[in-house]
Amino acid sequence: MAASGDGPLYDDAAGRLVRPYTVINGRTRPTTALDLLSQVMATGATPLGYLGPEHAQALDLCRAPVSVAEIAAHLTLPATVTKVLLSDLVDCGALTTKPPVFHHNPTDRSLLEAVLDGLRRQL
Repeated sequence: MAASGDGPLYDDAAGRLVRPYTVINGRTRPTTALDLLSQVMATGATPLGYLGPEHAQALDLCRAPVSVAEIAAHLTLPATVTKVLLSDLVDCGALTTKPPVFHHNPTDRSLLEAVLDGLRRQL
């Protein structure tokens, strides 16, 4: 039995009926560099060509800025599959991306010394 709103691709007892790699036609690499923390947002442009139901669901989730990890969780798809879906939407102009913003420099000497001091106290 299909859950309401999920269509024939999901069964309550069996789960997802279509393997994730078939959703993205066997592709394993996105054409756009996306990090799990990358923010994506719909541009409002109508995508040209055929989009599968997962593409439409992903696009619907992107009305406001949202991370790739959050979209993967909502779609219950592996992160790699989600990145390929999102890069398809970026390629057709339906999504825009923004890389994650880090508020510190991971090679900042004072940060590294503080981590080292904390580790020494634990030993």
